Amino acid sequence: MNKNIKFALLFSFIFAFFGVKMNAQLKTGDLVDGIAVVVGDEIILESDIEDQANYAQQQGATVADKCEFVESIINNKLLIYEAKRDTLIENRSAAIKENAAQKYNQILGQFPDEKTMLSAYKFRTSYEMKNAIEKIDADNYYGQMKFGRITEKADVTPNEVTDFFNTYKYQLPEVKDEVSLSQITMYPKLTDAHKDEIIARLNKIKQDILAGESFESQARIYSEDPGSAANGGLYKNVAKGKMVKPFEAAALNLQEGELSEPVESEFGYHLIQLVKKSGKMYDARHILLKAEPNADEIASAKKELDSIRTLIVEGKLTFKEAAYRFSDDKRTKFNAGIITSEDGSDKMEKLNLPPTISYQIAGHNKGDITDVFQDTIAQDRKVVTIIKIDDVIAAHQLDIATDYDRIKQMALNKKKNEMVEKWVKEKLPNVFISINNRYKDCTFKTDWRKNTDGK
Repeated sequence: MNKNIKFALLFSFIFAFFGVKMNAQLKTGDLVDGIAVVVGDEIILESDIEDQANYAQQQGATVADKCEFVESIINNKLLIYEAKRDTLIENRSAAIKENAAQKYNQILGQFPDEKTMLSAYKFRTSYEMKNAIEKIDADNYYGQMKFGRITEKADVTPNEVTDFFNTYKYQLPEVKDEVSLSQITMYPKLTDAHKDEIIARLNKIKQDILAGESFESQARIYSEDPGSAANGGLYKNVAKGKMVKPFEAAALNLQEGELSEPVESEFGYHLIQLVKKSGKMYDARHILLKAEPNADEIASAKKELDSIRTLIVEGKLTFKEAAYRFSDDKRTKFNAGIITSEDGSDKMEKLNLPPTISYQIAGHNKGDITDVFQDTIAQDRKVVTIIKIDDVIAAHQLDIATDYDRIKQMALNKKKNEMVEKWVKEKLPNVFISINNRYKDCTFKTDWRKNTDGK
């Protein structure tokens, strides 16, 4: 495959995972054992390269040419270095640090204890793991922001798309079996008695806090929010508009230190304490009790959705109308229920579908609607769903007549990467680059060594 195409495909994998083992400031000329490359005051370790190669391979990329792979990492590191010096790119260090702590707590919530989690992720201490998460997020943010700044005016004309296809049509990947799907998802509704039970539990916790128990200890014991429970329910530096509306409205109507009444949101019921409010930012603690439906409530939701399915099958209601009126999934209800992939496409490879959906659509043809089934989505929330198979696309070679949008995106990606390559060459004379001698036999597309100290 042409190197430009390879680079374009590989670039997306590298953005997803940067090296996490070390984050130091180096002086010009410094080089210690284990360091592969220095870009300005950013470093790339040998272990970083191995980690990134392993990750890329797990994601389906081929990393046969290590020199080419290393060069793509150097490109990304230069983007990060320059992004940190770009005054038009917001410094989000504080927010990234706080988000790293929240992600750490979310991961911790999936394990029985911290020791088990650290062992699974091969970290020695919580400090090391938090720093790793923070560095990955920071590198992702700065790299993507700089890439976006460089390529923000990139575009391709229909003629350029056609030229791209004619040039690379024998090198473009085959499209695997795909489907286009729409869904209607409903959250089982809790009975009034069940709601009252949850509210009573929260009120008991509130009374214990007012009687002298600390909010932090009660959150660690009772909160079902994996993102904050281990941290005493605390969310720091929350920007207005970030949390769901019922939570934020209740929190901002409190005085510092005051406790709310039980607050209902799409995640369950919250007991909230405002810790601090400053301008457009605030700190708050909360205890979440999830609104977990019981078997009877799930059965009732299934019955309701099955009656909606019957109306659709009988032609009394279109799937689009039903999705808009009845679906609780905000991502799809305003889009005729259409499920989209991460890149925004409505076509998804069958092999990449969630197991539950893959099982439910097996044996169905275009136009069919599955029976109602139970599923679990984000935050372990139980839902009932039906899926309509809008299209079934057999594996095929990319063709401009049927895959124009996909080919256009590939052509645009190639142009963006060419813009970045040009930008890199313009920046090179002003940035210190040092490449370890173990890569002396590599033939890079960019002459990085013209600006190296020769070590």
